[in-house]
Amino acid sequence: MKLLFVADPLESFKTHKDSTFAMMREAAARGHTLMACEPKDIRWQRGEAVTAFVRDITLTGRPGDGHGGDWFHAAQQAPDERPQPLNGVDAVLMRKDPPFDSEYFYATHLLSQAEREGARVFNRAAALREHPEKLAILEFPQFIGPTLVTRDASDIQRFHAEHGDIICKPLDGMGGAGIFRVGPDGLNLGSITETLNQHGRVTVMVQKYLPEITQGDKRVLIIGGEPIPFALARIPQGSEIRGNMAAGGKGVAQPLNDHDREVARSIGAVLAPRGLMLIGLDIIGRCVTEINVTSPTGFQEVTQQTGFDVAQRFIDVLEGALA
Repeated sequence: MKLLFVADPLESFKTHKDSTFAMMREAAARGHTLMACEPKDIRWQRGEAVTAFVRDITLTGRPGDGHGGDWFHAAQQAPDERPQPLNGVDAVLMRKDPPFDSEYFYATHLLSQAEREGARVFNRAAALREHPEKLAILEFPQFIGPTLVTRDASDIQRFHAEHGDIICKPLDGMGGAGIFRVGPDGLNLGSITETLNQHGRVTVMVQKYLPEITQGDKRVLIIGGEPIPFALARIPQGSEIRGNMAAGGKGVAQPLNDHDREVARSIGAVLAPRGLMLIGLDIIGRCVTEINVTSPTGFQEVTQQTGFDVAQRFIDVLEGALA
């Protein structure tokens, strides 16, 4: 198969923990052909198919530290990437990290046009648009804790008065960026609200603080509608409230408990048929807090700690979808 990965710059990959790299490594081991580009490399012109300017890559077996390209060899270098119609590859894997900004949104529209022309995109472009990671939980109120989505400061004050200890976060953040906790004393609630909602111009999410975060913010990966048997509990360190790995959290793989398995299967049964082959649920205690669909991570941490090969499962499902 010919696989095109739409991702962040390859030179930025830290291969010891990057899930997209794990996918590439497993695909290459099976003899599949790898190509890569960034969203900015995709274009459409009347009379032509949606095309990406790609690099044909092979893996070298050397590590990448996020500052160079030793881990791969590219047959082309900028500005001489090769034009590749997206309907001329077997699968396009959209793995661009958030934020889900206007440029990401536009990229999904180009990918939708490519799908109309015959391309196969995973996760599907329309499904990415329809399930922004913070807001996708609104469809599943039975699985979430007290949550408010608003741009109104007085509404946030009311929510705080009702629940006492809250988390405020932007809708377009990733890796724990921009997350604030406001305790019962309400200290700095006004300032935090102004920072996040930009004086009422931007919508934010507010959730009741879940003390179970001390046991970890569990990432549950769902592939082809079925959860893998292990969760990655991302445990905050020191005085930090965020378990995100990017914020210094410690990732501890653990067997999936019955509750989380049932929740994951219920959500997977709804979302997988919409074209979401890969989903990353975030669960604190018994509450789903986010549904990640753009570029869910955790493959390598789970595999290294448990021996369960997540990338192998993913490529198995991808091959089955393309058969």
